[in-house]
Amino acid sequence: MPTKIRLQRRGKKGQPYYHIVIADGRAPRDGKFIERIGIYNPLTKPAEIEINFEKALKWLEKGAQPTDTVNAILQYKGVLYKNHLLKGVQKGAMTPEQAEVKFQIWLQEKQAKISSKKKENELSIKDASKKALEIESQVKDAKAQILAKKLAKAQDDERAQAAETSSPEAAAAVPATDQPVEPAAEEPKQE
Repeated sequence: MPTKIRLQRRGKKGQPYYHIVIADGRAPRDGKFIERIGIYNPLTKPAEIEINFEKALKWLEKGAQPTDTVNAILQYKGVLYKNHLLKGVQKGAMTPEQAEVKFQIWLQEKQAKISSKKKENELSIKDASKKALEIESQVKDAKAQILAKKLAKAQDDERAQAAETSSPEAAAAVPATDQPVEPAAEEPKQE
C-alpha cells in the first residue's frame, strides 16, 4: 500500500484537533506514522491550519495519496497547485520562473479572499450584536411603558377610592400627589 497523507485525531471529547501526518496506508488512524507535517484545528473560525509546505510538496512528489479532508487542506494552502505547476515545468510546458510567478499571483489572490472573508465575518458578528442590543432595548422600553400604564391606573384607582370614601371637605384638605407610587413587592410563592 502507498503512503497516505492523513489526519491523526488529538484532543479530548468534543474538542478535536488534528495532526497532519504521513503514514502507511495499513496503519491505524491514530497509530504509527512516518512524519508529522502540520496541524489542523477545525474549532477556530476560520480553521487554524499550519503545514510545512516543503515537506508536503516533497511527499506529494514521491506519490503519497492525501485523504479527502487533507486534499481540501492542501488545496486551500496551495500545495496541490504548486505540485501541478512543478509537473508542468518537468514536462517543459513552462519555465520554473513562470511557474513561480503564477503561484505568487494565485497566493496573493487567495490571501485577499481570506482577509475579505475574515472582515465580513467580523462585521456580521458586530451587526448581529447591534441588532440584539436594539431588540433588547425595544423590549425594555415596551415593558417600561406597560409598567407606567399600570402605575398610572393604580394611582387613578386610589384617588377615585379616596374621593368616594372621604367626604368632600376631607378631599379638599388633602391635595393629590403626582409622585409615582412604588409597586408593592410580590410575596414569594410557597410550594
